[in-house]
Amino acid sequence: MRERERSEGATLVLGHLYPEQLNVYGDRGNILTLTQRCAWRGIRLEVTALELGAPIQPDAFDMLFIGGGQDREQEEVARDLRTVKHEGLWAAVEADVPMLAVCGGYQLFARFYRPAEGPELEGIGIFDAWTIHKGKATPRCVGNVALAWAGSTLVGFENHGGRTYLGPQARALGQVLAGHGNNGEDQREGCVHRNVFGTYVHGSLLPKNPHFADHLLHLALAQRFGDDVCAALLTPLDDGLEWQAHDVMLRRLGLDPGKVRSDGTVESTAAAAL
Repeated sequence: MRERERSEGATLVLGHLYPEQLNVYGDRGNILTLTQRCAWRGIRLEVTALELGAPIQPDAFDMLFIGGGQDREQEEVARDLRTVKHEGLWAAVEADVPMLAVCGGYQLFARFYRPAEGPELEGIGIFDAWTIHKGKATPRCVGNVALAWAGSTLVGFENHGGRTYLGPQARALGQVLAGHGNNGEDQREGCVHRNVFGTYVHGSLLPKNPHFADHLLHLALAQRFGDDVCAALLTPLDDGLEWQAHDVMLRRLGLDPGKVRSDGTVESTAAAAL
């Protein structure tokens, strides 16, 4: 077992939106990663389920998470977001509570989702973005994905039929280096608004990207306890195994982990050999 530095005495509370409805493709792996990275540091992460019909008290949570699901589940979730959780969720956004929204949750945090069949689903508009499913004749965006983020890289797995487009007020999470991203056209993946992060990368996101997991924890700890306490609590961990998994994924996608440019892009293995 790896040795981990520990600091005692802090508790964070994470609200998990719709764990029964939105739980595909291992999205719980993101919560497990946050829980374990906190535990290794002696921080307690309490996870509270926010099911259908449960309002959000924004000052009760340090972090929020929403995962992905099938279209049939998204209709009832979209209705609940608009009618039950809208006010509390927007208050949490304005209070800079960090949030991670994956796939279907990402789509419903935006303006709307237009499925291949059935009525258009109105989102809650945190992101200046919208999603259109172009029908079964259009191939799904499936497979491993890598993107440039904050001078480094993020890797994971995507599986979505909808194509998401960012409006003029939107900022992408990262630039696609391999894979599809938001729509397979503009080389952008995800969206960011304040401390809210939307992405199509599923439950492999935080396990394979310890730097991004710690970024979310840093935002939560600094909000709750201030920068000085955050720095004391967020001690460095031995992430050797996590980075091995990260780099294996990059190599599978034809990218050289050692070729990250200053702008965050990565040379391909083929380009590096020229």
